[in-house]
Amino acid sequence: MSNAIGIVITDHIVAGRLEDQKLVGRLLRFPEDPGEPDVLSSIPVGELVAMFCGFVTALAKQSEAPIEAIGVAVPGIVRHGIVEDAPNLTQLKGVRLAEQVSQSLAGSGINVPVRLANDADAIAAGVAAIHGRLEKLTRVWTIGNGIGYGRWPWVEGIWEGGHITVTLDPKERYCGCGGLGHLEGIMGHRAMRLRFLDMEPEEVFENARQGDLRCREFVDLWHRALAAATASFIHIAGPGRFYFTGINVDFLELPLLRTHIESMVKLSPLQSFTLEILPPDDKLAVLGVGVSALRVHS
Repeated sequence: MSNAIGIVITDHIVAGRLEDQKLVGRLLRFPEDPGEPDVLSSIPVGELVAMFCGFVTALAKQSEAPIEAIGVAVPGIVRHGIVEDAPNLTQLKGVRLAEQVSQSLAGSGINVPVRLANDADAIAAGVAAIHGRLEKLTRVWTIGNGIGYGRWPWVEGIWEGGHITVTLDPKERYCGCGGLGHLEGIMGHRAMRLRFLDMEPEEVFENARQGDLRCREFVDLWHRALAAATASFIHIAGPGRFYFTGINVDFLELPLLRTHIESMVKLSPLQSFTLEILPPDDKLAVLGVGVSALRVHS
């Protein structure tokens, strides 16, 4: 029986245990109140690592079988166990997080390989696992404060799809990284709040449904931006299935998105793509990062 632990940090931390590549028991979460905004961005790295290790210790006690692997998923550019950049959790930039977690766990007598992954890649792995597609290409857009692009199977690369350039308009400078024309600068929750200082994103989409011209134009831009980024990945890696999830996925109108993608993808071999919305679920990322950790260390 394979036994692993998955930990995911986004705007909250969630952790769970896997047996034979399936989640068992309940997930652990911090903060427990999902309404607390932006609480993690002010917590020092050492305290975050201590939380991770506390979750691992608590979950490991739930099984007599030894833990074989630990997966930790974080937003940002993640390579070789290092968080090279994390615009939404800036304290993690440059941190050798896999090494720090391993060392802290070793001090508690837990000597288990730790694999660090991007959070969107973890969701893609989780989607592949629950759909029995671990041997096939799976791509996921996560729509929230940031915009993530995840893919499974993992391959070497940056894959920061949220920072793909979708417009040459020099006024489009709302992305948290400071770059011009980025997808996240249009779709991201923070970016929308900066753009509409008089409305929350939920109000923008509601007003668009009620016919407000300014909001309707933005909602169309929002969908065209996502269509442009998706079309770019279709032209690079081919068609197939794209999943969409995240806290703001309810804003997405698939028929409108498809119409815009079809206007951008005209080569007939590339037109066999499918689009599917998945309700946001912490279990996907926890499952995915645990499965990917097991596969790397098996």
